[in-house]
Amino acid sequence: MTQYLTGVAASPGIAIAKAFKFASVNYSPIKESITDIEAETDRFRQAVEKAKQEIEAIRQMTEEKLGAQKAEIFEAHLFLLMDPDLIDNTIDKIADEQINAEYALHEITVAIVEMLQEMDNEMLRERAADVKDVSGRVMAHLTGKPYATLSGISEETIIVANDLTPSDTAQLDLQYVRGFVTEIGSRTSHSAIMARSLELPAVVGAQAFLDRVTDGAIIIMDANEGKVIIDPSEQELAAYQEKKIRYEERKAQLKKLATQASVSADGVHVELAANIGSVEDVAKVLENGADGVGLFRTEFIYMGRKSFPTEEEQVQIYKHVLEKLDGKRVVIRTLDIGGDKELDYLELPKESNPFLGLRALRFCLTREDVFRTQLRALLRASTAGKLNIMFPMIAVLSELREAKRILEEERAKLIAEGIAVSDDIEVGMMIEIPAAALNADAFAKEVDFFSIGTNDLIQYTMAADRMNESVSYLYQPYHPSILRLVQMVISAAKRAGKWSGMCGEMAGDQIAIPLLLGLGLDEFSMSASSVLPAREQISRLSQAEWKSIAEEALQLGTQEEVKQLVEQRSASR
Repeated sequence: MTQYLTGVAASPGIAIAKAFKFASVNYSPIKESITDIEAETDRFRQAVEKAKQEIEAIRQMTEEKLGAQKAEIFEAHLFLLMDPDLIDNTIDKIADEQINAEYALHEITVAIVEMLQEMDNEMLRERAADVKDVSGRVMAHLTGKPYATLSGISEETIIVANDLTPSDTAQLDLQYVRGFVTEIGSRTSHSAIMARSLELPAVVGAQAFLDRVTDGAIIIMDANEGKVIIDPSEQELAAYQEKKIRYEERKAQLKKLATQASVSADGVHVELAANIGSVEDVAKVLENGADGVGLFRTEFIYMGRKSFPTEEEQVQIYKHVLEKLDGKRVVIRTLDIGGDKELDYLELPKESNPFLGLRALRFCLTREDVFRTQLRALLRASTAGKLNIMFPMIAVLSELREAKRILEEERAKLIAEGIAVSDDIEVGMMIEIPAAALNADAFAKEVDFFSIGTNDLIQYTMAADRMNESVSYLYQPYHPSILRLVQMVISAAKRAGKWSGMCGEMAGDQIAIPLLLGLGLDEFSMSASSVLPAREQISRLSQAEWKSIAEEALQLGTQEEVKQLVEQRSASR
């Protein structure tokens, strides 16, 4: 009997094949007392070293099959095997409690995973899977149990599992594996990221899926819409075979754009950049041919830890991203904490409205020690590529001037220490507060660029918390009031001879893109997967035509009227 399930569309595509049910090994070590602490610690270190060798082999295999950028997830796994929270704490537990390494590692892993899973941020919650993956590999060497693998599949299959680790995903034989469905996970899990890198269809979060599918059953998975069909009818099979052909043709056409310039139909060049939150995200930036990184959300470096990252740690991260982008512009936003982003180790005062409170640059100016450490790291990394530094959440000129003063002080200190600093760093600011947009002419004289953060600009303009479902109807990116503020910022930048960009979700919105092009936006920064569709769309648009349409949109009264205008004019062209 045909069954229908839904989950999260984690990696696009359509697959039709037999189900292969996969279960990983469950490690449940027993607590045992030891007498020789040194020998037990050495046994643990040997297991860690063997795990490192295995992960390095997987990294090399992935690099050979898919390229260096797609192997970066395993660099993060190697970093985990040097993480004091995991390794040093396990060694300390062995010594302090005089217990076996397996149990000590299990206890430390559980504590870290629970901490990550309790985070408000979905991306950080998903990092728990990476900790379990790395820990499981070490545990396999400690216990002598095999580490589960999917490398031996020899017929066309769709993997079905409760969850998959990045290691599982990397070792899939793409000659036979057509996709995977998991019961847990989200778009930000590393297995989902890896699936997108492999261009392997994936649906995650399909709850209670394993109990409803038998090994070898025929499955259709539509990973564009998050749909899974078990034991489909002949008519459904035929329909999806045709749908799959059309999807592959469309995908091939988009891939051809990865090496092309981002140019409108009337020859206007714009930049299509990508937003990232970690070094792992760089792979998708390069794969999709983005013109650079328009927003590096550095707050994720600070999350999922027990203390602030050191200057040296940050230098290595920033250098890595700059080097990978190989001369393309990388806009790195300074720490944007507060609001819905919290640090467990930082006791910020409780506020009745944290989105309007001590967050982002406001916090940094009260904690200069944290701010100066990040600025020093950025400046030290600046020689590795084309660095732009961007300050978030600025309302008044005094905040911008204070941030620039501290930046220049740290630059002078580094030069005095004999440390090289690039002399080609652009310094800009986000426009996400209406007051800053209204005063954009004054700000434009003191920055090199603007980047419009529409996620916050919309909620502040409409006085509606974007996290509150009760007022979600007021989150209106196409509302004429928002478009007018965007126009003010772009026009102020042009008058001052500066460039303007946008790094909010609106930048990759198919309705907003024609209007933003018409308003004269120079840089659009979006999720990496949106870059190629946006490039294709812009190649069909004339900026000259959309300039007059955008001016018409500014005179309308509602978001619905603006959307209708864009759809009508797009259909007629």
